Amino acid sequence: MNLSLQRCAPPRLRRFAVAIAWLLAGSLLAAAAPLEGVELARYRLGTLEKAIRDLDQTYGPAYPKAGEFLNRARALRQRLEAGAADGKAMPAEIEASLVALQQEALLANPLLQSNQLLLVKRRPSGKRGTPGLDIAMPSNHECNSSLARTGYDNELCVLSPISPRGKLRTLYRPPNGGYVGEMDLHWDADRFLFTQSDTTNWKVCELQIVAASRQSAADSSAPQPTALSRDAATPVKVHHVSTMPDDVDSFDACYLPNGKIMFGSTASFQSVPCWHGLKKVSNLYLMNADGSGARQVCFDQDHDFHSTVLPNGQVLYNRWDYTGINHIYLRELMLMNPDGTGQRAIYGSGSWYPNSLYFARPLPGDAGKIISILSGYHGPHRMGQLVILDTTKGWQEAAGIVQRLSGRGDPIKPMVKDNLVEADWPKFLQPFPLNEKYSLVAAWLHAKANWGIYLADVFDNLVLVREEPGWALLEPVVLKSQPKLPALPDQVDLSRDDGLVYLHDAHVGPGLQGVPRGTVKSLRVLAYHFGYLGLAGPDRIGYGGPWEVMRILGTVPLEADGSAFFRVPANTPIALQPLDAEGKAVQLMRSWFSVMPGEKASCVGCHERPSDTPRPQIALAARKEPHEITLWYGPARGFDFEREVQPVLDHHCVKCHDDRSSRREEAPSEIRHPASGIESSRGLLTSAATNRIDLRSATLVTNYTGRRISQMGIDRLHPKMRADTQGILKYSPAYDALIPYIRRVGIEDDVSMLTPGEYHADTSPLIQMLRKGHHGVQLDAESWDRLVTWIDLNAPCHGTWSEVYPIPDGAHERRMALRRQFCGPKEDPEKIPQPVVAATRQSAALASPADEDGGALPSRRYETPNPAPEFRASDLLSGPREKVISLADDLTLKLVRIPAGEFLMGDPDGEPDDFPLSRVTVARSFWMAACEISNEQFRQFDSGHDSHYYQKRYPALEPGAPDWLGPDARGLTLNDGRQPAVRVSWDQAMAFCRSLSARTGLRFNLPTEAQWEWACRAGTSTPWSFGARDADFSRWANLADASFSKGLGKDGKQVTGGLEHLVLEGAALSDTRCNDRAVVTAEVGSFQPNAWGLHDMHGNAAEWTRTSYAAFPYWDADSRSDAPTGTRKVVRGGSFFDPPARACSAFRLAYPSWQRVFNVGFRVVCEDNLEQTRLPQ
Repeated sequence: MNLSLQRCAPPRLRRFAVAIAWLLAGSLLAAAAPLEGVELARYRLGTLEKAIRDLDQTYGPAYPKAGEFLNRARALRQRLEAGAADGKAMPAEIEASLVALQQEALLANPLLQSNQLLLVKRRPSGKRGTPGLDIAMPSNHECNSSLARTGYDNELCVLSPISPRGKLRTLYRPPNGGYVGEMDLHWDADRFLFTQSDTTNWKVCELQIVAASRQSAADSSAPQPTALSRDAATPVKVHHVSTMPDDVDSFDACYLPNGKIMFGSTASFQSVPCWHGLKKVSNLYLMNADGSGARQVCFDQDHDFHSTVLPNGQVLYNRWDYTGINHIYLRELMLMNPDGTGQRAIYGSGSWYPNSLYFARPLPGDAGKIISILSGYHGPHRMGQLVILDTTKGWQEAAGIVQRLSGRGDPIKPMVKDNLVEADWPKFLQPFPLNEKYSLVAAWLHAKANWGIYLADVFDNLVLVREEPGWALLEPVVLKSQPKLPALPDQVDLSRDDGLVYLHDAHVGPGLQGVPRGTVKSLRVLAYHFGYLGLAGPDRIGYGGPWEVMRILGTVPLEADGSAFFRVPANTPIALQPLDAEGKAVQLMRSWFSVMPGEKASCVGCHERPSDTPRPQIALAARKEPHEITLWYGPARGFDFEREVQPVLDHHCVKCHDDRSSRREEAPSEIRHPASGIESSRGLLTSAATNRIDLRSATLVTNYTGRRISQMGIDRLHPKMRADTQGILKYSPAYDALIPYIRRVGIEDDVSMLTPGEYHADTSPLIQMLRKGHHGVQLDAESWDRLVTWIDLNAPCHGTWSEVYPIPDGAHERRMALRRQFCGPKEDPEKIPQPVVAATRQSAALASPADEDGGALPSRRYETPNPAPEFRASDLLSGPREKVISLADDLTLKLVRIPAGEFLMGDPDGEPDDFPLSRVTVARSFWMAACEISNEQFRQFDSGHDSHYYQKRYPALEPGAPDWLGPDARGLTLNDGRQPAVRVSWDQAMAFCRSLSARTGLRFNLPTEAQWEWACRAGTSTPWSFGARDADFSRWANLADASFSKGLGKDGKQVTGGLEHLVLEGAALSDTRCNDRAVVTAEVGSFQPNAWGLHDMHGNAAEWTRTSYAAFPYWDADSRSDAPTGTRKVVRGGSFFDPPARACSAFRLAYPSWQRVFNVGFRVVCEDNLEQTRLPQ
């Protein structure tokens, strides 16, 4: 089944394709039918017996009735099996007996005895909507500030003893219907922090318990219970701790061993990007125990939640970020020191699953293990599956999720799904581990049940502790002192405004896997400037991306051993990009790190694993003083298209590309496709009205109106901005014109680590065209640098938010004031330094007044028409035409014979590097694979090869799925066995040839560039082997066509998580006259072959050749086809991504031999005389 055909297939076939896609994703393979009836009872008896034995072995005399409990369980099993043998359903009285035994045996756990339980008692509001809203749980993309401040019926309670029959008493009830919750117990158990709301804002409060009797933890090293009065209401003292301004919310606090408090706050005055400025962001702050000395420690794009202290004294918390990453999937678990230093991910970085891990807490006594709530994005608020993670087992996807606790034996089911847990039961919130095996947790067993407190264990028992009809019981916390955790020394120097970064070796980790040492020469240093309340979200800073202002700080050198040592501004979200010798990013960091003032941060490599350690030698960078950042053509600033790129266009491009172009002589190479309204001007998109794109500055185009953003974006605009703009935002005419010619991550891209070079600027048609010598344009080094930096930075248009629209409601001024108050960065990111561009040259258009009246476009030199190639017909008339080689059981490789002959290589009407033409002789016939090497063939050589997926197109929605959310998918798969293997480097393709040669005893290789073009033409002299430039290619080639020109959603849109993609990569350049019915790569051999039996020589996947890139005329004797690895190698044929002009027989591209390109595969040739060779069977 070719999953790329989903749009064109009938509904039943599409549904089948979706099912297969889910199988490939692992979601259905992992599923198992839930246990029911007798089978579930057997399972529960087994887990009960395991827990009883564990309690007996662990506590001995303190758990005296273990033998009795096991005997009763054995008797229950006998009764159960007797009924099962008779074919009867499990009687209700056996179920009742089992529940009673579970409660009696497991609640006798010594960890619960002589203790009391703090909890939150809240009456569900009765509001209809997503689960969690009724119990004051913010949605997964909001913080407490989005909840109502009043109107709650809730209180803090104490349950004593901890059993269903214990007495539940009110400890504290907030005045005026305020919210109360988010408790954090001090290790002395004499006080706890909690969140309370009032009509002004949200506050962190502290409740001091006046105990009837309490043995101080100082009197014993062992944890001690705190005994509260069992009579009337317990005396308590409550006071506000946080002292933030009235327009700032504070909540979700935890005690730190050094006596300070960490808490969430909205003082950053940022907005959740996907909410387009409507919702506040919570970052983490520190304050003293009395609320003084508040300081921001996390400078993150989006929410930081649930800070808690680990046994080693570090802080664990949840962070959400999506700068160029699909926003509905990535939330990492992070670590930092209590002073904010050492921030790093320990679970979930680069992971599609799970979407979220909330309320994470360490399991005492088991290093590396964490209990948490696994949840989705849209759907139930903060609630989900109860899981245990072991970070020593893995740190991505499901690798470290070692157990799911549900009481029913439910498996872990990894899947890519937005609303991940809506159909899952039971649902959990707020686990509180008692030790490494037993935890208390809030649970909701089914839709008609109450939220209650349950005891869960690693044996998968789930036992009710307490529920109250009509109430939700939440946040269980055992009122028991604990040993004080270690206080880590403070490493912050608030007198400084910078920090140090030491990178041991950039080549450690997957970020630069396969990139040869020496390729990366420097690191580009970036900073993000996040959006404001009232002004944030997609399609603001740039159309289709990026999400945020991209501030360029400069570059620092990378040493020969991959190390670097440099200074960066403190309290700033920083990203690094490794650059090659041409200043192009080899990898993109679509996240950030922050250093505290005076911090000495270090990392092992590029996205290394948390467990990775540096090699035991002193790196070159460590022997030198730290580098200061080398500024990039001026002071640090937001990258702005008009200021940074437009001068390049003014100097090199506007002389031809302006509104006067329609009066000029049309270049002979232009092609017009009336059916699509699109023309090709040797690579540039044009309109039928003007013949050429307009690359002038916005200041010179008086009739430029801008572009309309998505309807959701319009609906969520600040009211004044919506009234003023009507949802039409201004970018720049040149910006709009060039966006279709670049590849970038945009707003919603792969959550996984990108393949190195995935968005290298050389994969962008704009850069490819200019490298070929478009109209003789020769760019200087600075011009190249400005263009590729723009692409590497995700193609921003605006360098400040105020250039999108005046920042409303004084939000910028308020943000800056709060930064100054809470030790944030002092630099104003909205300030535009003058001048921002060094005045090193004039615009060519301004320097040449004589050209103002317009002249003819530069003429091209034309060769004589390409004569028909000559080949020896006898090669095709005698002997076999095809040979088949066995690769494995039921897997073969078909070869076809290519005759010897002579032809003119190149194209006089093609690109500048397609000529001068060369008369080339193919001296002897050879054999060539009839199809591109498929995934299943390549996996005979590399079993783990991953062609991945095309993340710029998503499948059609599953039947019944809501249109506005979009599909649950990574993209369209390129990984089916019969699809061509792509993201294969030239080095890997050559290794495949060597392996195939060793296996078969034949000489396999990649074709030379001449062999490839000769075989592709198959005796023709037309641009394509199937016809002229305007031929209908749909039967012959899988190219960028009508099916590629739009999304697969309703009305041709593409949506993920409710966000519409306004820019679809490659769509604007597609030839909509034709429909080849394949969106991405099709199964090899799906299209008609050329005259010599070769399929997909045009389109599907572009193909490596053996030849190093060099200028024409082609001369095989110059050893260009014998060059070693490390050079740029020629790629031919075009792909599903390319319009027809980029798939002609003579069209050439080139990439470094190490690069695994998203649309490039290969086919092999064999130059042995197979007619006289016994082929392996």
